This record gives sequence, structure tokens and C-alpha cells, in this order.
Amino acid sequence: MPIAAYVWLALLLLFGIVEAATAALTSIWFAAGALVAMAAALLGGSVWLQVVLFLAVSAAVLAAARPLVRRYVDSRKVPTNVGRLIGQTARVTETIDNIAGTGTVYIDGKTWSARSTDGAPIEKDALISVQRVEGVKLIVKKEDVPCGVAS
Repeated sequence: MPIAAYVWLALLLLFGIVEAATAALTSIWFAAGALVAMAAALLGGSVWLQVVLFLAVSAAVLAAARPLVRRYVDSRKVPTNVGRLIGQTARVTETIDNIAGTGTVYIDGKTWSARSTDGAPIEKDALISVQRVEGVKLIVKKEDVPCGVAS
């Protein structure tokens, strides 16, 4: 057996061990590339051909597996109800001041820590709209209330 075949076998085993240890589909494509390169070495292919086959097969397996991996990973995400807060209007219960690190909003039956999107303070009892959620904080924007409209 040529020395190059031993090198590819060692790489195949290494990538296989890494894959088994992580269980996160991180190196399986390289294992497939090493397997094909080892076959090329056993059949007498030149080193440049082995390297090209390794890279091409690894890239092809990665490209083919990526949509499947993405679907598998995305399906394991647990949806939460926090996303439904985005776009809702609420009332400030404690003045929002990003510099002081203060501010709360009462929405959906809960009191949330809040920060303004532009860093400007938002006074108590002002109406805001939720722009996004970062951890346990709502990032909010002050609502423009037209004159003559009661809040």
C-alpha cells in the first residue's frame, strides 16, 4: 500500500473521530473526501489528483449536506412566544434611560426591562412599540401620538 494511502487513512480516521466526538456534523465531508483520495492513492493516482479529489469531494458533500443539516438544526429550535411582542404597543412603567440602565415596560401581563433603540430617554407613561428582544430586555421606540388623541 502506498504511503499516501496511509496518510489518507489517518486523515479519514482523524475526521471520523472528530465527527464522533462532536456529533455536530463538523467534519464528515472531509472524511468522505479523504476516503475518495485514499481510493485514488490505492489506484496509483498522483498526489495532485488525490488532493484535488479530496477538495472536490469534500466541497460537494458539504454543498449537498448543508440544506439537510440546516433543516435538521432549524427543526430543533424551540419557538417561544417572545417573538409575538415585536411590533406591539405598550406603556412605560419606569423611565427608560440606557445610560443609567433603567426602564421597564408592562406588556402581555409581564414587566420587562427595556432600552430605547436610539439611546434617548423615554419618560414614564409614554407609549412605545417593541422593535426587538435581546435576551430579557425589550428594545423599544417611542410611539408618536398625534395631538388630540388620548392615550
